[in-house]
Amino acid sequence: MKKLMKNMMNRRCLMLMALFTIHCSLFISSAAAQKFALVDMEYILKSIPAYERANEQLSQVSKQWQAEVEALNTEAQTLYKNYQNEVVFLSQEQKKQRQDAIVEKERQAADLKKQYFGPEGELFKKRTALMSPIQEEIYNAVKDVADQRGYQLVLDRASDTGIIFGSPKIDISSEVLRKLGY
Repeated sequence: MKKLMKNMMNRRCLMLMALFTIHCSLFISSAAAQKFALVDMEYILKSIPAYERANEQLSQVSKQWQAEVEALNTEAQTLYKNYQNEVVFLSQEQKKQRQDAIVEKERQAADLKKQYFGPEGELFKKRTALMSPIQEEIYNAVKDVADQRGYQLVLDRASDTGIIFGSPKIDISSEVLRKLGY
């Protein structure tokens, strides 16, 4: 009985291994039929002057807005220091007024920071407005090159940490830049 069970287990094991081998070979042969290419988006973006100008513009606006937020925070800190120095001389009503003024200034700073730098803030909107046309132009160029050369998949070697090695033969970054006119 044990021998019969062992025989059946061996047969099942062999059958599963055979199915697995067939499945793997089908997967490999279908993958081999695919054509892949790589692009280096970092290289492409650095080669586009409009992208560099947009980044510089975003940096300047960001610094300006950060200075506005910091100015409000500095005002709040100054109000607080003055309050600490004068607290012993103030009536309860004056203390309450000063505390309210400090809290209001801190709230203004937090609101301004959120307005400029929040998830849907002005910086996000400005970045989207400046970068979307550039990204769309690059996408269209990559798509055109991929269509012309028959690639089913184009991976970004700059952002995909899963790529350990990619042959320079399948890197189409320079071709995409030529298509963009650079």
